[in-house]
Amino acid sequence: MFNKHDKKKNKYMLNGSLKRKGYDWWWHSFTALDEFNNEVPFFFEFYIINPKYKNKGLNLGLINHKPCFLMIKFGHWGENKKELNYFIDLNDTTIKHGKDFNITAKSCVLSETLSKGAFTIDENSIGFKEKMTDLGSCSWNLEINKEIAWNVGYGTCDLLREIKAFQMYWHAEGMKTTFSGEIIFDGKKYRVIPDKSYGYADKNWGRGFTSPWVWLSSNNLYSNKNNIKYNNSVFDIGGGRPKVYFLPLNRKLLSGIYIEGKEYEFNFSKFWTHTKTKFNSYEDQEYIYWTVDQSNKEYYYKSNFKCKKNDMIHIRYIDPTGTVKFHNLWNGGNGTGNIKLYKKNKKSDYLIDDINCSNVGCEYGEFD
Repeated sequence: MFNKHDKKKNKYMLNGSLKRKGYDWWWHSFTALDEFNNEVPFFFEFYIINPKYKNKGLNLGLINHKPCFLMIKFGHWGENKKELNYFIDLNDTTIKHGKDFNITAKSCVLSETLSKGAFTIDENSIGFKEKMTDLGSCSWNLEINKEIAWNVGYGTCDLLREIKAFQMYWHAEGMKTTFSGEIIFDGKKYRVIPDKSYGYADKNWGRGFTSPWVWLSSNNLYSNKNNIKYNNSVFDIGGGRPKVYFLPLNRKLLSGIYIEGKEYEFNFSKFWTHTKTKFNSYEDQEYIYWTVDQSNKEYYYKSNFKCKKNDMIHIRYIDPTGTVKFHNLWNGGNGTGNIKLYKKNKKSDYLIDDINCSNVGCEYGEFD
């Protein structure tokens, strides 16, 4: 069972060695409606790095290699795509520890159930290009309801979190999340309606990033086999090349597929399930493509996805060493795809479902 909510894994994690070389971020993505009811996919994220150095003030780390800040990322994909990165001194940030986390920084707030805030990035506030941001303004007031969790289990258990075994950890407290509220972005108003928000919420933390980097998820799913749009279904795929201490585990993915209450898990950290993975990503002039095939002792699936490059951004991050390791980390929210899920059988494998996927959140990139 992977649909196990665990707020302990969603709390602030920067203790021990991660205080001086570590990051912790909470990612959210969803769909909003403009004044003409057109769908616009949005994202926001709260990203904290190296709190040990906050006595030295805000530092992006690209000069002395000791970055320390809270970055609030807000933007949207599609037409006129944009990524705003707002950097805040950790001395101006209040972080509530414990499983019910809360981050408050100037006018911006994030908790398990809500987020609100406002900021503007203009020529004066940038100051120097290392802030890696577009220009623009945003304000938001959103309620967050995390309905289905993707809890990877053993890989994020208490012991492995305590000994800091993995370079990068992942927990999706809300791989299916509904959002509601309002956004104003560059002066335009957007409504966020729960049953059309197709939302997602997860977190990553650790010492570094994975390369390659793969993420695919959606809860806007249609069954070709049953001729029905699902209301309580979602899939989530993520990973790439995880490291245990300094040992890389090449081309490993975790995935969970949840179909109207039934769970199918493909998780390499649960070695007794004999999970095997093949994946690839490539591009042409118009699209980024992903193919992912996974199997365990009982089930397997074959999937393919694509997203228009014109709808995507090259999302920007500074790692705990002060390095920008990705300059071509493709990130999007308008992907489409298909999943065919099978039950293994000695005589003939059984097609459980054939699912078309829309509003797919997607990422792919490798270190420069």
